[in-house]
Amino acid sequence: MNPTRTLVFAKAPVPGRVKTRLIPALGTAGAADLARRMLDHALEQALEADIGPVELCASPALSAPDWAGFTLPPGVAHSDQGEGDLGARMARAALRHLDHDGRVLLIGSDCPALSARHLREAAAALDCHDAVIHPALDGGYPLLGLRAFHPSLFTDMPWSTPAVAELTLVRMQALEWCVWVGETLADIDEPADLAHLPEHLGLETLFHTQGDKS
Repeated sequence: MNPTRTLVFAKAPVPGRVKTRLIPALGTAGAADLARRMLDHALEQALEADIGPVELCASPALSAPDWAGFTLPPGVAHSDQGEGDLGARMARAALRHLDHDGRVLLIGSDCPALSARHLREAAAALDCHDAVIHPALDGGYPLLGLRAFHPSLFTDMPWSTPAVAELTLVRMQALEWCVWVGETLADIDEPADLAHLPEHLGLETLFHTQGDKS
């Protein structure tokens, strides 16, 4: 298996500005706390996978006050997502590394089910596929791996809708790419999704802020 750079996309875990759809269940502080825990978990899994360099693509840049108190794990690089919609930011990050590294995995921090094992399997699949993808139950995807690039995967995409993964696969088919599709996993975005939250992320400890709805 060739080295593969893992790019972890995440917003600063600022109360009231992250995981806002979970605020009715967890409160503003609880939702932000969960975002922070899931980011820590995503970085841990990326490092444990040991498939190549790991980079946090942060929004805003890690130097911003929003990230005060956050400590990046040793060995993890960081970059600024920059401007534009999610597609523009992902495309920019992928292009920045594909020429140098040859292959990348783009992941979020909203899917704690995405484990080091999944990352290793996806990286191995890139040895003989142009792209790899893990669909999400909500129709998006928590992982997109690329050994090639085409802007159609990132432009005019209805982000945050159930059509994203399917449309991405349709566009890859149009490119005649060889694609590996992994198992469907659960993102944690809505209160009902909390049923999929692993015990080690401590759901019960998040409810102490449930009364904070501001």
